[in-house]
Amino acid sequence: MSLHKHEIPILEYDTDASAVIMPGHSGDVGKLPEKLVFAFLQDEVDKYAARHDCRVAGWFKTITKEYPVYVTQYQGEEVVLCQAPLGSPAAVQILDELIHCGARKIIAVGSCGALVDLPEGEFLIPSEALRDEGASYHYLPPARWVSLDEGAMRAIEQTLSKRGLRSERVKVWTTDGFFRETKAMVTHRKQEGCQVVDMECAGMAACAQMRGAALGQILFTADTLADIEQHDARDWGISSHEPALMLALDAVIEMG
Repeated sequence: MSLHKHEIPILEYDTDASAVIMPGHSGDVGKLPEKLVFAFLQDEVDKYAARHDCRVAGWFKTITKEYPVYVTQYQGEEVVLCQAPLGSPAAVQILDELIHCGARKIIAVGSCGALVDLPEGEFLIPSEALRDEGASYHYLPPARWVSLDEGAMRAIEQTLSKRGLRSERVKVWTTDGFFRETKAMVTHRKQEGCQVVDMECAGMAACAQMRGAALGQILFTADTLADIEQHDARDWGISSHEPALMLALDAVIEMG
């Protein structure tokens, strides 16, 4: 039997990779190149696409908005660019579609909250994500952690090194509850080794692993919870958006 039942619904898992509704059912996005940059960078993708006359390969339609899927020429290769939505379920839904359409080498990029003393705008490489969200449990059996792709991590490290930037692998706490990062929970996650917090990494890593794609992520620090008595929004890492996108493009090329 493929369905493993459990008293707690989120821990129930079906090993069957097929579903009643599968990626590609709408047919709005056609065949894509294998390299993808999936960016949690507000409108930075749209601004890049306008500056470089990127081709719109299709649209991913949701009840909230339609997301253009761009293809750009970068360092002599075709690369897919797509804005990523906030939160693991929304991000994974689009990612699964893009993988179905051909994406196999993927660099996600976006901000994170610092749990330890890190300056704003520090670039980091998540190696493992703690699965404190829901989407990952629909793609992999229940477990506490999910790992990101080793080859993708090495490509990011090489990219940062070429730019003269420090590269550090970190453990990230992926949560669905932005307003439920309590003092006790933040302390607990730090004790487990998490240095930063985000809302998508675990779900994306699980989706990519289950679908046979290689995914790495570039995170940059935005706000900080290092002092649990006083949240500091700083400037939300806004100044890192454009350089982060360029690093992601370089890293996806570095994946070979």
